[in-house]
Amino acid sequence: MEALVVGAGVVGLAVGRELARRGASVIVAEAAEAFGTGVSARSSEVIHGGMYYPPGSLRARHCVEGRRRLVAFCESHGVPYRLCGKLIVATSEAERAALETIFARGQANGVEDLAFLERDAAVALEPALSCVAALHSPATGIVDSHALMLALLGEIEDAGGALALRTPILSAERRDGRWHVRFGGEAPDTLAVDILVNAAGIGAQALARRIAGVAPERVPRQVLAKGSYFGCTGRPAFSRLIYPAPVEGGLGIHLTLDLAGRMRFGPDVEWVETEDYAVAPDRAAAFAAAIRRYWPALAEDRLTPDYAGIRPKLSGPGEAAADFVIDGPAEHGLPGLVQLFGIESPGLTSSLSLAEAVADRLCAGASAPRASGTDRA
Repeated sequence: MEALVVGAGVVGLAVGRELARRGASVIVAEAAEAFGTGVSARSSEVIHGGMYYPPGSLRARHCVEGRRRLVAFCESHGVPYRLCGKLIVATSEAERAALETIFARGQANGVEDLAFLERDAAVALEPALSCVAALHSPATGIVDSHALMLALLGEIEDAGGALALRTPILSAERRDGRWHVRFGGEAPDTLAVDILVNAAGIGAQALARRIAGVAPERVPRQVLAKGSYFGCTGRPAFSRLIYPAPVEGGLGIHLTLDLAGRMRFGPDVEWVETEDYAVAPDRAAAFAAAIRRYWPALAEDRLTPDYAGIRPKLSGPGEAAADFVIDGPAEHGLPGLVQLFGIESPGLTSSLSLAEAVADRLCAGASAPRASGTDRA
């Protein structure tokens, strides 16, 4: 069984690894010059607990299960990570209800060791913090995403698979029981495979429209949300991640740490039409105002522009957050094809669980499309 996975981000590499573990001969095709240069390279590198997402949603299921699998994988493969914990804070009594909702979701989703703390208990953990209440998630952590992707790629190559860089996919069509994929790059050619997985991230919708037989209505609208990050000079004031109550389009400007303990803040939410990764220095004032709600001692001159990422969302301003979409043969009726749409946060945490779900759909084989009950939200 030959498989082509399009997209060498963390999810594409996880899918390639899972298919290789099941005996497939795997090629992961990537249009860029290196793996992990898109969405996966521009995240907060957080191992999420899974308390934000509606119970029963794909985000909730795959985040909670994916976290367990990710931690075990890091342990067994020597991938640097740390379960430093996280506090989600209410900085006013008006935000307490939001924490209560998140807490209830976390309990329903099976998030480990989630606890509701009043102010004094939270400040005892993080003395620089200002809040009226907080949720403590000790199972939340951080990971070296590049090392994670390198380990996933290593397993693919150990199984005889390969990574094909600078290999854009131009089109694909199914005939004679296989997918015939035409690709460009330095040596344009056509490859016939049994399995085709679209894990192209921001490019997933565009690729789907180049696959013959995919009905237009099965390609969801994509909305791009840019998130900028600012670094913070000086000695770290916190040892845990600090998140405010969520905002429309994201989780708010939160404090994350890297594995060296350095602080950085972000992302904010800026709805954009095209990919643009420049961080505007003048956004620092808005960042500082948001951060001072939970860290009043921040001096504005400590913030420095760092990097930006783009989240490939399926919902826009004023709309309820959309779920992940895993579109397989049982939904669209095309054998040997799975497409992933809207895989943003917590995609990194969910990657190993999502990979198993993709492989399960492909190993189950094609069936007639269902009229309802697909993995769309």
